[in-house]
Amino acid sequence: MAIFSQRLGGVLDQRKQQDLYRQRLTLESAQGPLIRLQGREYLNFCSNDYLGLAAHPRVVAAFVEAAATYGVGSGASHLVCGHSTPHRELEEALAEFTGRPRALLFSSGYAANIGVLTTLLQRGDQVFEDRLNHASLLDGGLYSGARFRRFAHNDVSALALQMDKADGPALVVVDGVFSMDGDTAPLAELATLCVGRDAWLMVDDAHGFGVMGPNGGGSTEAAGLGVEDVPVLMATLGKALGTAGAFVAGSELLIEGLIQQARNYIYTTALPPAVAAASLVSLTLLREEAWRREHLAGLINRFRDGAQQLALPLMPSRSAIQPLLVGDAARALALSARLREQGLLIGAIRPPTVPAGTSRLRITLSAAHTPQQVDRLLEQLAHNWGQP
Repeated sequence: MAIFSQRLGGVLDQRKQQDLYRQRLTLESAQGPLIRLQGREYLNFCSNDYLGLAAHPRVVAAFVEAAATYGVGSGASHLVCGHSTPHRELEEALAEFTGRPRALLFSSGYAANIGVLTTLLQRGDQVFEDRLNHASLLDGGLYSGARFRRFAHNDVSALALQMDKADGPALVVVDGVFSMDGDTAPLAELATLCVGRDAWLMVDDAHGFGVMGPNGGGSTEAAGLGVEDVPVLMATLGKALGTAGAFVAGSELLIEGLIQQARNYIYTTALPPAVAAASLVSLTLLREEAWRREHLAGLINRFRDGAQQLALPLMPSRSAIQPLLVGDAARALALSARLREQGLLIGAIRPPTVPAGTSRLRITLSAAHTPQQVDRLLEQLAHNWGQP
């Protein structure tokens, strides 16, 4: 039917007119502070490889060795015959590292969030989500059939008022570190609120896990919270660990319930065993090499201090995500393009990913960056910021 072509074409035309059209980049190198694109080398400030582990020799070697042993594909879902020794070993290591009885691997963070929310919630329940939560959390809440309520960003008082007016089982869901703003949820206050109202708290720590906390345990560790405070912890493997996939950690009852009921787990081919083996080595490096977190923290401070001296409108983030607020989508695109001409790759984030009028450059720092590379970034931002 022509109607589908018309709809698709209309949306694409509208996005082009509004400077919201997105295009993929095709990299010709491994992830790292320096990448190759269309035959040219760029200084990369838009990757989530926060600890610089995506191309670490030990991680790569573990992947190659496991691929030789277990093959490239897992062959089936976990519940058929796709669950291999590296999967089991990684789940056990993640459970021990997070201080929780068990952990369960998912093929992606999106699948994990949808799976958890649609398994835990049912009609008559209440799910409360921060207004700036990741799309996967919002979609999972909507798909669950529960009464879906959003509260003002990081506003615990507003959440408390909403919870006081609601009846039925309640689940509060937040990002630990918000992916587009880079700020952190007030997890200690949220945990206290949930305990006092007999609600569960779920934290998506995709951008905090491996980076925050004294041991790299993430935003929940940084807040001093355990399984009693945060019954559901989700984190991804494709950010700080540099691999792919995600996991959910929690009680024996939670994990067994997900294995038996989460459709996103049951009906999906398992991650390749080699990815699990590589992730296990990344987790080892995370534990052994605390200097990566310390170096990254120093780079964040260096960048923020330099940006303050230049009066650049950074958003209030202490994480590896440092958004530079531009406002207009067209100007954000133009600024990103000028920086690319100077050899710096930084993504322009526009609606619908962020609210209208808040387009930004999402600058991300990595432990693989050097202080000199951060200084070059600041120099180019200073040179290009005032241009129309």
